[in-house]
Amino acid sequence: MNIVCIGGGPAGLYFALLMKKQNSAHRVTVIERNRPYDTFGWGVVLSDQTLDNLHVADDKTGQQIGDAFNHWDDIDVFFKGSHVRTTGHGFCGIGRKHLLNILQARCEELSVDLVFENDVIDDQKIAAQYQADLIIASDGLNSKIRTRYAQTYQPNIDVRDCRFVWLGTHKTFDAFTFAFEKTEHGWFQAHAYKYDDNTSTFIVETPHSVWLAHDLDKMSQEDAIAFCQQLFAKYLDGHALMSNASHLRGSAIWIQFPRVICDTWVHWEHINARKTPIVLMGDAAHTAHFSIGSGTKLALEDAIDLADTFAQHADLSIQEILQSYEDRRSVEVLKIQNAARNSTQWFEHVDRYTRMDIEQFTYSMLTRSQRISHENLRLRDAKWLEGYEAWLSGHRAVAPMLLPLKVRELTLKNRIVVSPMAMYSATDGVVGDLHLVHLGARALGGAALVMVEMTAPHPHGRITPGCPGLWNDEQQVAFKRIVDFVHTQQAHIGIQLGHSGPKGSTQLGWEAMDEPLPNNNWPLIAASAIAYGPNNALPTAMTVADMQRVSREFVDSTKRADEAGFDWLELHCAHGYLLSSFICPLTNHRSDDLGGSIQNRCRYPLEVFRAMRAVWPAHKPMSVRISAHDWAPGGNTDADAVVIARLFKEAGCDVIDVSSGQTTREAKPVYGRMYQTPFSDRIRNEVLIQTIAVGAISDADQANSIIAAGRADLCAVARPHLADPAWTLHEAAKLGSRDIVWPLPYLSGRDQLYRNLSQR
Repeated sequence: MNIVCIGGGPAGLYFALLMKKQNSAHRVTVIERNRPYDTFGWGVVLSDQTLDNLHVADDKTGQQIGDAFNHWDDIDVFFKGSHVRTTGHGFCGIGRKHLLNILQARCEELSVDLVFENDVIDDQKIAAQYQADLIIASDGLNSKIRTRYAQTYQPNIDVRDCRFVWLGTHKTFDAFTFAFEKTEHGWFQAHAYKYDDNTSTFIVETPHSVWLAHDLDKMSQEDAIAFCQQLFAKYLDGHALMSNASHLRGSAIWIQFPRVICDTWVHWEHINARKTPIVLMGDAAHTAHFSIGSGTKLALEDAIDLADTFAQHADLSIQEILQSYEDRRSVEVLKIQNAARNSTQWFEHVDRYTRMDIEQFTYSMLTRSQRISHENLRLRDAKWLEGYEAWLSGHRAVAPMLLPLKVRELTLKNRIVVSPMAMYSATDGVVGDLHLVHLGARALGGAALVMVEMTAPHPHGRITPGCPGLWNDEQQVAFKRIVDFVHTQQAHIGIQLGHSGPKGSTQLGWEAMDEPLPNNNWPLIAASAIAYGPNNALPTAMTVADMQRVSREFVDSTKRADEAGFDWLELHCAHGYLLSSFICPLTNHRSDDLGGSIQNRCRYPLEVFRAMRAVWPAHKPMSVRISAHDWAPGGNTDADAVVIARLFKEAGCDVIDVSSGQTTREAKPVYGRMYQTPFSDRIRNEVLIQTIAVGAISDADQANSIIAAGRADLCAVARPHLADPAWTLHEAAKLGSRDIVWPLPYLSGRDQLYRNLSQR
């Protein structure tokens, strides 16, 4: 097979040598625009895991790279005059030039053809010249090939906010160092690490607005470097900062990171009367922010994966091989890009976390990508983590999810909430034995707060005929029976009040979700006359009289909730239901003072909330569930969620329950582990209000990470509680923690469980 790699970076060189090693009969050519053994850049970082992968793929280069690496386990954080060091992280640093030289030499040893000082303008001409069966477009971030065939690759390039500059210094750091310095205009951070015996990479980063405020856009390269050197002088011990970008002038040395995502990585082009595949690889196909050190990692592992696919599937056609590679590899890349996105946003918004003490600030930074978890930190540095847990609890090491929390006069025994989950099992709005067993079992199971599913203040406010209500005495008495039982189990119970609005009069959840009843439908109301879906009835836009009536209904239900003994009240303003239909711009097209700006769209939900808060006892907490992102063009984003949360905080809300989506059928959420937690993080740390994180939280490790990092104050767990009523007790047992009380009748089961777990 004739293979041409356009671009002699890590991806192109490594794929070339792996394919030549795999089959010496392959004719493999790498075409690079720079001179031999010439490149730019300072050091790159890889993890120990990536280095292991290199040894497996080609032990000789793996050994050479490993020998050249500077290895360290420690991370240093300098913040507000304090310093924290943690260990066990396993990083390797190597000069970019040295890395490429090793790969170039190995290519030469294996008889890969290296063509230098050739900037490919016409890839089709090159393909024809070399009679290429396969072209690898490894031509970097500014890929000409990706641009030429953009209609196929469909690149999405998101230029991030921060400005950063790659510098070097002869100060050698013995740990991966993060230093944060505040100026009169905002925060700067440095990322520094040693990559050879006498040189370190030193990256300086700051938000674009801070960069502008310091007139760095107007400074010469020399003045900008001097500015950085003075700002971070105490970490440099008299050493200078250096640039190797002499070809750049002025502010051009400051970069904004472009996040590259392509819909597909393979383009087929007719060359010499046959279809030839042109495959993007490395930065040409995707980028991940340097703060998780994965750009070079992604490039090298792309090369390993595609070479392995060829080796393992020699019986397949090249089309099938490339499709298999893209299907598998794109998923892994997306995981890393999602983690990198979280990391990028953390550094873009350092100011959110600067109210924290250095202990929590460090924890938040270490777990910023959501790929490093609480227990992963324990594996890395158990002593430091135990010390942090003790600091967080104020006395001794306790799993963060088991810490108590006080909200108004209510003290929850831990941080786990049973999410409000529809049971579709009420009769005329009256809850029954299933609800008693469902909620009672979760109270027995260790959760601090169990929440009743969305409960309607009026028959027409139900989602389905099986949903509960709280508009009459019979319903109130039925709820009191459940409340009283939960209280006997040293747990608390809350109720979520909400009106279905345009999503009402639908079938039970296990029938046809969100689809209307086949008959006996009731009339729907909403902010505007916009149906939720093509089959849903058109709601009537609410009049002032409608709004006054519904507000009274919410107030009446609030009084009944208090009389039934509920400890916590939540107002549902999310997921496209009635109050959400006012907040979401996609469902609120009103021309009066309840439409238009986000402040106007929140007017009526705030009016309802204030009326409820006025009759709900002052010592009891109230929360509001919001959709923090509509996941649809033209909808609310997390920036809008900050405004919404501030408005409810001003109205007396204690906690924001941070969900997202379900406001429109056009929504396209990006799912993943804890995928909604970043919204909670932003609201909690910008608005300074307690939050509940929800969405794909499935184990104690995740809950502990969220609470310990200050991303939320409570974790609401839904589906895992459906599968395991005693989820909280069982997760605490897996941790080996005794900081949780089991029901007395269950003690023998507890002891057996702990014995079984200790013997594994």
